[in-house]
Amino acid sequence: MKSLLPHLPRPTLFYSIPRLPPTAAHVVARPPHVRAPAPLFPSYKCANADADARASMTKMGGEAVTVADAEKFRSDFVQFLRSRRSEEVELSVEPAKPVESPLYQEANPPGFSEGMQSCPKENIRNLKELLKEENVYLITEKGEQGRLPVLIISMKEDIVQKRPAIVFLHSTHKCKEWLRPLLEAYASRGYIAVAVDSRYHGERASSLTTYRDALISSWKKGDTMPFIFDTVWDLLKLVDYLTKREDIDPSKIGITGESLGGMHAWFAAFADKRYSVVVPIIGVQGFRWAIDNDMWQGRVDSIKPLFEEARKDLGKSTIDREVVEQVWNRIAPGLASDFDAPNTIPAIAPRPLLIINGGNDPRCPVAGLEVPKSRASEAYEKAHRPENFKLIAEPGVAHQMTSLMVKEASDWFDRFLKQQ
Repeated sequence: MKSLLPHLPRPTLFYSIPRLPPTAAHVVARPPHVRAPAPLFPSYKCANADADARASMTKMGGEAVTVADAEKFRSDFVQFLRSRRSEEVELSVEPAKPVESPLYQEANPPGFSEGMQSCPKENIRNLKELLKEENVYLITEKGEQGRLPVLIISMKEDIVQKRPAIVFLHSTHKCKEWLRPLLEAYASRGYIAVAVDSRYHGERASSLTTYRDALISSWKKGDTMPFIFDTVWDLLKLVDYLTKREDIDPSKIGITGESLGGMHAWFAAFADKRYSVVVPIIGVQGFRWAIDNDMWQGRVDSIKPLFEEARKDLGKSTIDREVVEQVWNRIAPGLASDFDAPNTIPAIAPRPLLIINGGNDPRCPVAGLEVPKSRASEAYEKAHRPENFKLIAEPGVAHQMTSLMVKEASDWFDRFLKQQ
């Protein structure tokens, strides 16, 4: 193990978002055999315990959002993540080897992504021979899942110079190696391209059911947050590492991801301002809105074994909104309340933020983004940076990363990370 220190405008494609009438949030009774979720902020005074912070959260949930509100909110979220660590350790890096047989937690492993293959890249002869690949592990906390596998691809250079970097995040059941077409394309254009395995995926998994088992364990025990938040902690440690590298410009680090990876990108950017340009793809959604408007089925179906287990534990005959709400409260406290999109998306302002979704995506219904979009637009207007925010809903597209999405993301990064 060694120390880190020495290593070192296109038109918006909007279309009308329909309004659905909200329904009253349900208060759910918990059967006695299911333990109550851990407190949202168990180890310090903040949003659910401190009156001033509670007022700040209320303001974040309304129309008036100030810089001070966003900073307090961000600090509360990071403290919440820190409070759920097994034990913090000094960030360190270990060498790793390339993965020869990546693990995909799918019965039929994916073989090709038209969207990723379409990513713009420089026409360089013998590109593969000119690329440099690095594999390392970052130690982000104690325990088996505290070992973060990192894949970095860049162009070989005789003289080290600081370049923009982009972190790419994979979708559910995939891994960092799946993203190689994107990594190589961006590297050919002068970026340092970085990918990681999220918790219980890739090198952090041992079977086809590792992620599913971790989700169910989180529901049963309430001691981990495998859905989104634990990986967000890793991404805060990752940016610690990237900003210390001699070949990365610390002011130009972007982040993007697909589906689950889009959610990781969204929350990591909310939590850490060092992610300076943000493009979540088919990941941003309103969790509370989906519950209140009976539009949760698409997201639930993507990790259905978890919700089936919760249904049985709660004595329900079918998965319903009450089951959904209890699961989110248990495995990702605050996801459908304080930390939902209407509060966290505006807090990314004024950094450049491009949200890309499918217009017909059942997992990320566009109607659920009406309030986050409105509040984010207001936040960017107040920051005098309205051009830094854009939401694209590609008409007729469900939960799929398309070639258009990849091109829009590429253009956004070039616009904001390559400008002098």
